[in-house]
Amino acid sequence: MEPTWTSSDGRHVIYHGDCLDVLPTLEAGSVDAVVTDPPYGTGWVRGGKGVGEFEAKHEQEEWDVWDPSWLRVIPCKSWAIFCPVSRSREVPGVPLYYRKTNPRPGGPTREAIVVKPEPWSADRWEFHAYNGDCPFHPCQKPLGLMSWVVELVTTIMATICDPFMGSATTGVACVRMGRRFIGIEIERRYVDIAIRRMERELAQARLPFAEPEPQPVQAALWQEK
Repeated sequence: MEPTWTSSDGRHVIYHGDCLDVLPTLEAGSVDAVVTDPPYGTGWVRGGKGVGEFEAKHEQEEWDVWDPSWLRVIPCKSWAIFCPVSRSREVPGVPLYYRKTNPRPGGPTREAIVVKPEPWSADRWEFHAYNGDCPFHPCQKPLGLMSWVVELVTTIMATICDPFMGSATTGVACVRMGRRFIGIEIERRYVDIAIRRMERELAQARLPFAEPEPQPVQAALWQEK
């Protein structure tokens, strides 16, 4: 499958399509790690149901439910995958955490990030960040958070794939952190936004990523109820 967009230096590509169709076409060894935030319906819980479950009809898109089956087709054995805290044991790896400094009323205060292999530190960590205004995507993650994750799982010039790219915050982090990027997104409107973001980022001469970042702190090992 041909990419929808390729950067002028060939280091970054974006595919418009379903990751289940695109991932098997990637060349063996072309991806060093997967970093992604797949859909899982966080914030839509009703009537005491679990994350990803819905009591009323027509409250969510049918795809917006936690489903780790796509893991079987990823072309590497390293990853950092966001998921509900209550489902983190369904993904092989070590759970880290993203703690929101401004959680919405009734919403989760933390999200898990399952990392494999175990990061250089054996401790469990969490990253505190403001859950921003989401100007490009309703589930957009903070850039500082994604940059922290990218640096945690790869080294300079590694290739990261995001199968649920959204507006390409992972891609922007890769540009700033000196990594290569493969993004996959099923919705065309977000593909267009992602391409614009990547082109704008690449057009700017930047020093290595130097935004102030909250310091990770050791996390308590507990599960959200």
